[in-house]
Amino acid sequence: MASLVILIFVIGYLSIVFEHPLRLDKSVPALLMGSLSWAVLAIGYHNGSLDIVDSHNHAFSMVGGHSEAAEEGFSGALMHHLGKIAEILIFLIGAMTIVELMDLHRAFSIIKDWIKTTNKVKLLWIVGFLGFFLSSIIDNLTATIVLISILRKLVPDKNDRIWFVSLIIIAANAGGAWSPIGDVTTTMLWISKKVTGEGLVSWLFLPSLVSFLVPLIIASFMKPFQGNLKVENEEESLDEERKLLSSRTMLFLGLGMIVFVPIFKALTHLPPYIGMMLSLGIVWLVSEYIHPEEDFDKERKHLYTAHKALSRIEMTSILFFLGILLTVSCLETLKMGDVGTLRYAAEGLEKAIPNMDIVIFLIGMFSAVIDNVPLVAATMGMFTEPIDAKIWHYIAYAAGTGGSMLIIGSAAGVAAMGMEKINFIWYFKKIALLVFVGYVAGTIVFLVEQSIFS
Repeated sequence: MASLVILIFVIGYLSIVFEHPLRLDKSVPALLMGSLSWAVLAIGYHNGSLDIVDSHNHAFSMVGGHSEAAEEGFSGALMHHLGKIAEILIFLIGAMTIVELMDLHRAFSIIKDWIKTTNKVKLLWIVGFLGFFLSSIIDNLTATIVLISILRKLVPDKNDRIWFVSLIIIAANAGGAWSPIGDVTTTMLWISKKVTGEGLVSWLFLPSLVSFLVPLIIASFMKPFQGNLKVENEEESLDEERKLLSSRTMLFLGLGMIVFVPIFKALTHLPPYIGMMLSLGIVWLVSEYIHPEEDFDKERKHLYTAHKALSRIEMTSILFFLGILLTVSCLETLKMGDVGTLRYAAEGLEKAIPNMDIVIFLIGMFSAVIDNVPLVAATMGMFTEPIDAKIWHYIAYAAGTGGSMLIIGSAAGVAAMGMEKINFIWYFKKIALLVFVGYVAGTIVFLVEQSIFS
């Protein structure tokens, strides 16, 4: 029955990879994969054909008859993994709600007003650095969506705009890689105690910056970024484009409270999701009493409440992560040899390719084709190195920046593809080589850092 669990994983994984040709939301195969894998494991365990290991590598089996210890071993393993998964999902729900509250109050219109230049190169550097640093706070997906919305006002010509958007994808993914709250994968590693916030920033800031700067510098000399933009001087008349009285307050409050989460964890040593709930509570409290408009009345209050923000968060993404993490935890629990299946696979990989630097480099390349969330989740079950070990930082960098090589290789890229209808082949021809050069440069910087300072 072990082969059936693996078969479910393979079929589900392929369904996620080919979600676009199948026209199927990736949350569907993820949920089916997660629930079915645990169902098969439970049936196999209780009829004695499968064994399990818990998080401490203690083995449990029903061979020889049912026992209370064996039952407790299975339920304990499931509840342990469910608790870890819940920490990640609660954290993400809190972060998403804060960002949606900021958006309801048009906080990001403040950023648009800061950008005055029409010079293409200057604009490229401004939005590039905005993407790099903004993604480290509000995550790479949200930063990409925000900056594309801003670019639509600044760059009316779509043929010009898709070049800027492509560089934003690179910047946002690089910016998310060095922050514990900048990408789902780094958040997973942080909450699972594979990395610390300080370790992630200190080891990955420079490599991530290089992986973003190298493509940016090369792009600055390319023809699409030469000259000035042709901007139509039309006064914005639509109400939804104007900033509100509350925009500035909600921008700085929202960003500040998200940044506060790692500080809260360092001060209290509590799990990050508790700090995120505290931050959400404060932003929610302020949103209840702040006046977004001059003539604000109760009839319009519902437009700016947390209730509306909660209705706008992407629950499909949350369910996707739930399905993926359930599947990975099942593979981590299923015993193969003397260890869990993922650990068994890691040992086989180490024998096939002794140099782990090459393995992680290839993982970064694969993340451009295969979603980086299940890739990173799988590696978390494969390797047992201590917190802040080199391998965890390398995985965070590779999975975070490598996904930019293809437009479908990251959540930021998929969002941009949908918003701007960027052609897959166009992106591959025009942008992939830029990303690869930056990825290699950042990798070299990371490995040199490790050789000198570790």
